[in-house]
Amino acid sequence: MPELTSPFAGKPISRADANRLAYTVKALADPARLQLLSLLASGGERTNLELIQALGWLSQPTVSHHLRILADAGFIVRRAEGNFVYNRLAPAAVAAVAYALRPGRR
Repeated sequence: MPELTSPFAGKPISRADANRLAYTVKALADPARLQLLSLLASGGERTNLELIQALGWLSQPTVSHHLRILADAGFIVRRAEGNFVYNRLAPAAVAAVAYALRPGRR
């Protein structure tokens, strides 16, 4: 197994950047939210109902709560159409977190 290096190697991040990154990473720190992101990454755009059915173990209010947190953190984009809300992954947000945590970031 390769040795892990510090994600903070290189130039230190500012306090403001640390606060933004902490908020974003906190949004990822939940198994249900990670599973929702995985479903969106593998299946494209999905309605709230499709996500509720795919998870099967969470209620509608709980899924809606997790989707709101992911949207507020910028991980998903939502749009309303008729009675449905469609959700899709925001790949740039995922890439930004990966970039911020990569070793040797400058």
